[in-house]
Amino acid sequence: MDTSFSHSEPRQAVAQYVRMSTEHQQYSTENQSLAILQYAQSHNMEIVRTYSDHGKSGLSLSGRSGLRQLLADVQSGEVDFTAVLVYDVSRWGRFQDPDQGASYEYSLKSANIRVHYCAEQFQNDGSLSSALLKTVKRGMAGEYSRELSVKVWAGQRRLIELGFRQGGPAGYGLCRHLIDQNRDFKQVLIPGERKSLQTDRVILVPGQARETEVVRNIYTWFVEGRMSEREIADLLNSRGVIWEPQRCWTRGIVHQILTNQKYIGSNVFNRMSNKLKVKRVRNPRDQWIVKEKAFEALVPIDQFKRAQSIIDARHIHLSDDELLRRLRSLFETNGYLSGFLIDETDGMPSSSQFASRFGSLPRAYTLIGWAPGRDYRYIEINRAIRRQHTEIIATICDQLRHQGAVVSRDERTDLLSINREYSASLVLARCRSTSSGSHRWIVRFDSVLKPDITIAARLTPGNDAVLDYYLLPALAEIGAELRLHEVNPLPLEVYRFNDLDFFSAIARRDRIEDDA
Repeated sequence: MDTSFSHSEPRQAVAQYVRMSTEHQQYSTENQSLAILQYAQSHNMEIVRTYSDHGKSGLSLSGRSGLRQLLADVQSGEVDFTAVLVYDVSRWGRFQDPDQGASYEYSLKSANIRVHYCAEQFQNDGSLSSALLKTVKRGMAGEYSRELSVKVWAGQRRLIELGFRQGGPAGYGLCRHLIDQNRDFKQVLIPGERKSLQTDRVILVPGQARETEVVRNIYTWFVEGRMSEREIADLLNSRGVIWEPQRCWTRGIVHQILTNQKYIGSNVFNRMSNKLKVKRVRNPRDQWIVKEKAFEALVPIDQFKRAQSIIDARHIHLSDDELLRRLRSLFETNGYLSGFLIDETDGMPSSSQFASRFGSLPRAYTLIGWAPGRDYRYIEINRAIRRQHTEIIATICDQLRHQGAVVSRDERTDLLSINREYSASLVLARCRSTSSGSHRWIVRFDSVLKPDITIAARLTPGNDAVLDYYLLPALAEIGAELRLHEVNPLPLEVYRFNDLDFFSAIARRDRIEDDA
């Protein structure tokens, strides 16, 4: 035992870092904290601060506010402790690059803060043996995630081949059915609901009759009537057919329905991969996992194949020169280019085809002699954010009603009135990158609606998903604008939640039984 921690000396103020994961039960927060507490007592240490991350995989820093806060406090130099207690080496994270975990420990060491591993069989004293063991342990931590990823993927593939749905919304014209281990029906899952039992499974079935009829009409108009996706979208909009609340039909939506194999009952998996938190990649068709006749088909398979033949025939023989000619023509017509504009233009190959053929969309732009002085991707981002806003509002309403709350929604402003007692408004905070590579979010409060609670949803880098939520009450009097960093002060962190379960729970209304 290090003599610098003998009981004859004053108690040393230390901090503890706890990361709970679902890997093993032994890594529960209680067990980790107990081991750290015992270590602190035996070394005459006093724990003055705790940093914790709950339910995180450890593959990246995304969502790990506890570790980010620890690193930020240490870098600021304003800490009231001289050491950090960690359960074991893997608690820093199961990074695929072992040097990433080492860099965090080194940043603490550079600030004269020592790291103690409470469950390891070596002293973290800087010796050659401890350095070697830590390197091995970091490699083992990353290897555990790689092995687990292989097992999870194999399990998902097996369930796909058995005909079960693996996550994601059902899609237009379809709904999700929950079944038990005997394939007996249990209930219909509404958007936002998930299965709760490990033995339960989810399958797709035809949805509402009016939606299934629209899907069949789309195929008939496209195959028999030779209408384009744009013409079909315009026809549906002119007839007032609702796709989703406050969302019109577009060429891209119709195209997605015409190309998705779930409408002929096929269960398709592994079209895209995002393993181990790496960049999402689009897999070639020979790597797709397809289970045919897994669900009840909405359209005949021969009609689906004819639709694919029509779509494939439009672009299969286009040379590089022809692709660039069409791209140049589109630019001359509109004055700018974007992935969304390409996808929504009839007769144009998809933006992914340009990116695949020329390496990226910006390179294709360069080849036609256009170098945008302004990044037009904001147009696509704004459209995507508006879609997310509508989807999240609908999910919130569903969750609140599931709790028994009475919810009314202003169709013009999206202001929610809950139980006729308080109001709430949703604000999506776009992620912005600084020149140093860090991220910032700006939340602007609505001074006209003045909701009682503002739900500020921080978007992930790329602005394609929600990172977390801040439930900001009007009583807090934060001001007209709030700037959020990757790690924020504690007075703001108390308002942060990973999901909206707490928000929906506070609206729950229970019936009080009369004993009389």
